[in-house]
Amino acid sequence: MTPAAPPSSPPRVLAYLRVSTEEQATSGAGLEAQRAALTAEAARRGWQLEYVVDAGYSAKDLNRPALAAALAQLNARQADVLLVAKLDRLSRSVHDFSGLVKEATRRGWSVVCLDVGVDTSTPNGKFMATITAGIAELERELIGQRTRDALAAKKAAGVRLGRPPVLPLDVVRRIVAEREAGRSWQAIADTLTSDKVPTARGGTAWTFSSARAVYKSQAAEGLRQEITR
Repeated sequence: MTPAAPPSSPPRVLAYLRVSTEEQATSGAGLEAQRAALTAEAARRGWQLEYVVDAGYSAKDLNRPALAAALAQLNARQADVLLVAKLDRLSRSVHDFSGLVKEATRRGWSVVCLDVGVDTSTPNGKFMATITAGIAELERELIGQRTRDALAAKKAAGVRLGRPPVLPLDVVRRIVAEREAGRSWQAIADTLTSDKVPTARGGTAWTFSSARAVYKSQAAEGLRQEITR
């Protein structure tokens, strides 16, 4: 007769709770509802919980002291499951959550989010996690495409992209004065280059077009009116 396999030990479960404001941290509002949901799930599964609480922290990223300590335990295999009542208690960033699920899979621990049906210890829960990760990837691609489209539209409209160059006012004044005195753009550029005056982008060589661009810039407009009075 084959001896019965010894019963497997229950998983070590870290139940994570979070509230986002000091008022909630002080009053306990929100924490008790989360604790009740987690306790009920633990009773259903026969789990013993260790509660981990970040009180007064937002979910804009994963940089929270209690969560960081919990993840360190999980990655060191001192715990097996990270359990949360709601996904937004863990993270409001789909991208961050996707990365956390990938880390859990790689390290061999599980993530369970009760409200969205994510449980990476089960096939259905893994499927839900995959959908969440797919949404994160789609979100990143859509943001990137919108950014590229907006830049292309601005470029087509003649908008100069990037930080506008800045020249010292005395250089702008010099260019305006020389042009108003009748000097050609090339002569102005040659003089600036020979005098080793840096261009707006930090270069050493001026061209007729760069000198003309300074003269026609908004910074030079007031100076032109001043000189021609």
